[in-house]
Amino acid sequence: QTQLVESGGGSVQAGDSLRLSCSTPPKTVMWYNMAWFRQAPGKEREFVAAISRSGPTTYNDDSVKGRFTISKDNRKSTVYLQMSSLKPEDTAVYYCAAAQPGTPAREPRSYQNWGQGTQVTVSS
Repeated sequence: QTQLVESGGGSVQAGDSLRLSCSTPPKTVMWYNMAWFRQAPGKEREFVAAISRSGPTTYNDDSVKGRFTISKDNRKSTVYLQMSSLKPEDTAVYYCAAAQPGTPAREPRSYQNWGQGTQVTVSS
């Protein structure tokens, strides 16, 4: 089991920015595809963004494209989610996840390893 640890969540106002971090064991981000998902109360877990081990990125175009950016630092084995222009509807627990290459990036079932989540609350 690959241990993923999220941090950086918090309570902010609409329009603010936050950067989430996901720390992983050494070389994890070089071997796995990484992603961020989120889950709001009473809703299903939702794909936010993914970055493949080679670098290409994928976003949930409907909800976050243009406002969120996923990136990674291979040396630190850390994945980031930079969130800007936050909206109240972005309020959720945000999870980091790791998947074997070659699996569908947007599907939660592709991911074998999950962090414990970090809460993001955006007030209007």
